[in-house]
Formats: sequence, structure tokens, C-alpha cells
Amino acid sequence: MGLLKHFRSRSKLNEKNDASSSYHNGVNGYNVNTSPYQRAGADYISRLPDNVLKNIFTYVCPHVLDESYETSERSEVGDGCMLCDLRDLGNCARVRRNWYQPVQELLYKSIRIDAVHYCELEEILAEKRRRKSRHGDAPDAPATRLHLLSRSVWDNQWLASLVLSLKLPYMTRETCKADLARCVSALPNLQYVDLPDGFFTGDQSCHTLRNELQARCPEIRKMKYDAGSEQLFEMLLQGHWLNLSTVEVSRLRNQPQNLRRVLGFLPTLHELTLSEMPNLTDSIFHQSPSLQNFPPLQSLTIEQCPHITAQGLTTYLSDQLVKESLTTLSLSATGVTIPELHQVIWAASNLKALRVIEQVATSMPLDPIPPMASFSLSTLKFELTPRDEESSPRATNASALHLLASPMHASITDSYYAYLSSSLMSNSLPALRELYVRDPTFPDSLLLAPPVQPFAGGKAPPKGLGGPQGLTHPLSVYTKGLDEHDWVYNFISPTGLPAGRRGSLSLSGGRPMSAYSASRGLGPQWGTGRESVVVGNGFGGFLAIPSEEVPGARPGSRGSIKDSGAHGHRGSWMPMHAATEKRGSRGDLWR
Repeated sequence: MGLLKHFRSRSKLNEKNDASSSYHNGVNGYNVNTSPYQRAGADYISRLPDNVLKNIFTYVCPHVLDESYETSERSEVGDGCMLCDLRDLGNCARVRRNWYQPVQELLYKSIRIDAVHYCELEEILAEKRRRKSRHGDAPDAPATRLHLLSRSVWDNQWLASLVLSLKLPYMTRETCKADLARCVSALPNLQYVDLPDGFFTGDQSCHTLRNELQARCPEIRKMKYDAGSEQLFEMLLQGHWLNLSTVEVSRLRNQPQNLRRVLGFLPTLHELTLSEMPNLTDSIFHQSPSLQNFPPLQSLTIEQCPHITAQGLTTYLSDQLVKESLTTLSLSATGVTIPELHQVIWAASNLKALRVIEQVATSMPLDPIPPMASFSLSTLKFELTPRDEESSPRATNASALHLLASPMHASITDSYYAYLSSSLMSNSLPALRELYVRDPTFPDSLLLAPPVQPFAGGKAPPKGLGGPQGLTHPLSVYTKGLDEHDWVYNFISPTGLPAGRRGSLSLSGGRPMSAYSASRGLGPQWGTGRESVVVGNGFGGFLAIPSEEVPGARPGSRGSIKDSGAHGHRGSWMPMHAATEKRGSRGDLWR
């Protein structure tokens, strides 16, 4: 038996060798190990330069392009799973030798550590963690990744020099301060890092992290100072982080002259946020022989500073260097009133984006007011809501919304939006292309109202503005009600539909036309892949032209006009209120 077993094993071994020889030598002269693509010609992939390879790899992992100075919760890039994209990009480094360097440069330029997978893989991994937790505590995946990253950058200085941004989940940066301090101490070119909340308030638990960041990371570009960090804010005069470009100051009790001194010491500052500082007045913008001037900025945000008025901002904008540099301005709960807003807009001659958030308690004054006029303003967020003075802090949200929705309160903001409408129809904002308002009926005023006379109060328009009457350029209007969460898109065109588009109508008199987003809730016959056109008829209704590809649609209904009044039947004359359904939020975790 043993001898026969020996012969059988030798025969199988010979067969195996013959099969292997046939595989390597090929069948009928053809080598199966040789790929037809390798025999076709030169390898053009190996000739691609690194910049082209990087551009290709960014499509594999889009979040490596994230250069914003926002937290990980507010800086999502792409709609895929970021952890899976990161894994795929890491696998690309193992494909070819010349791919290793460009892939590593992308992997370590903008590092992002996420807590979960945003795909079906998270359910599988969660089940594995539950099984491991039966034998002990489940490992904290983000904390483990941060610890491994710290080891990698300490072992390889070249990789450490590539890191410009490090973003972490909220709980990781709050509970792993020691590992975070050890990691950032090895990153000499770091420009932004997600920090725990205690770092901005001078918490002693962040003392080591702050010392490492000040000593080892001189290239930090964004920093925030909150209540309790007054001394830390003045420590900027010692030369820490001279390359700061974005600074947020909130609830500090520093003297205004100290604030001016610190801000003037930062040579590259171009974005500043001042919030919840009632001690600030217009004097912070005044010129003084003993202090440097308030620095020229590209973006200025002022929130809850009631003693900063339009006079102080116009004084600041009187400097020619400030006029040319300021492009973004945001005002919320300040002393700048809407009747005075035109002074600020006209003084900021290079302003591109303006955001105004105010609660108003009275209507616009009856005295003549010049319109808001600007040659450069392209985006305006005009978010006005009525102030509820009757409700107490104990009032519920439901009762507050009920009061805000009452006709008495709604009429308070009508005069302000009428003022905005007259500024648009008088062609005082010729460069405006995007408009955000907290009034769902605002597009009606542009569609249905006849062109108004410029500056009804009788004052002359600024030189060069106010010539043509009516809306003379396309305008994208985003509206949102007091109890809504999503913006609704409306496209206003003053010249009618583009030539050749389905459902085009000739409009006499240049009446504006609005194209509403299909997701606004106009019904399935409008389709989901295009924007539908809604034309105002001058009587409070609109002509709806549904799509012909809708299953189950009644034959001959496309383009038909029925006198349905205000019943709001789909595919007929539809009033505005029939299309105010809210859209679902895209901010869900599982997408």
C-alpha cells in the first residue's frame, strides 16, 4: 500500500508540473502571462506627469481638495463615503511605483478622520464592533486612527511636512487632547486643525496643546478667541501666528484700544468676525495718532454689536484702501438700520456679497429714502423677520411661530421688502445675480407688480444708475418662510424664455418670468430632472406647462389652459400658495 501511494503522489506531481509548464509556455505559441495591452505598444500611463496623476486621483478621493478653514462637520466635500474614498486612494499607491509620491502628497495634504462610514459598510463594521465588545470595550476607531497618524508623522518627516490641514470628529478632539498635541507637534507646516472648545476659552486642560501649537506650528491661519481668552488674545503681540488670515473674536472684555493694537499687529489678516461685543462702538474705526488704523479686510462680519452704526462703517470705508479690499460684509443685530443701509452699500464700492440679518419692530419710515445702489454687489442676503415683543422667554416655539405668522406681524416686513423691490425695479443693483429673502411671496412682487418709478420719495438716483425701468437682468431668488428650513429656488428672467425651449411664450411689455425648481412641490407631472417654467398672468396666477413624459397623465393636458381660478389644479392656472411645500433636507447622516 505504501509503495502504491508513493507512485500515485509522484504521478500527481508530474501532472502538476506539466500543467504549470503548459501555462508558462503558452498554448499554441501564446503566452497567457503576457497581457495583450502590454504587447500593443508603449506604456503611456507611466508617462503621465505628477500633476496629471494628482488631478485624476482627486476624483477618487474628492475631500483631499478641501482647503477651507471650517470644522469637519461643516466642510463635507462630495456625496460619497469619505473613509471608503480614502481607502481607495491609499490602494492606488500600491499599483505603481511612480504613483506612490503623488498619492502620498494628496493623502497627507488635507487629512480628515471620520467616525463612521457613510455607506452600507458601517452596518457590517458596527456588527463586528458589537461582537468584540462582548469580550471587552470596543475600540474607539477615530482615536485609534489619530494615534496611528501621530506615529506616522513622527517616523517620517517628509510626510509630516506635507500636512496642511487636520480635521477630526467633535468627540475625538474633545477626548484625545494628548494625542492631538503629540500629533500637531510634528507638523511644521500645519495651517488649520480642529481644536476642542476649551482651547478657545483658555481652559487649562488645553494648556499643553496650546504650547505645542504655538511653538511648533507657526503657519496657523485661523484662530478663534472666546470669553475667557482675553490674555491669550493679547499674547498675539508676542509674535505667535503672524500669518493668521482669519480671526474670530467673541464676547471678549478687552478694551477697544487693545483690540485695535492686536488686529493692527497681524500683517496678513483679511477676514474678521466680531460677535457679541456690546462694548464696541464706532470709535473702533476712528483714526488715532497713537494707534494703527483698523486693518483693511476682505471679509468683515459683525454680529450682536448694537453700538456699531452705519456712520462708523462709512467712516471705515472712507479709506481708499479699505474700499478696494472689502468684498464681503455681514451684519446681524447691529446698529445699522435698514433705512441707513444704502449709505454703507454705496460707500463699499467693491462689495460683492452682503448679508443683513435683522429683526424689525416697526415699518419703514415715510420720509423719502434713496434706494440700495451698487455697481459691484452680486449676492445679497436680505433676511428680515418681525420682532416678537409680546412673547416672554417662557413662550413655546409653537406660540412664537404662531405670532410671527399673524397678519399684523407680517405687515411689518412688507414695507422693507417693498423697498428692496423698488431698488431692484429701478435698476439700482445692476450686478445683482443672487438674492436671499425670508419672504416666500417676494417673487410675486417682481412678477406681478408693474415697474415702479425710481425713488418714489423724489430723490435722484446715484450717477449712472436708475436709467432703465424694471428688472433688466436675470436674477436667482431664494426664498424661505419663517417656519421653513430649506431655501426655495426661483429664477426671474426679464426677457422671456430662451429661444427654442419647450413651452416658450412671447411676453409683451417685458414682464418678468419665473422658473421654479421642480423639487418645490409642483407635482409629478413637472418631472424631477429639470426646472419648470412658471409665467405670471398678472392676476395672481401662473400658467403651468407640465411634462408630457409623466406616466398616467391625461392625454392632451400638456399646455392646456383652464380657468380654474384659485383652486390650484396641477397643469392649470396655479396660484402661488399651491407650490410652497417644503423640500426634504440633504443634511441627513445617511445619504
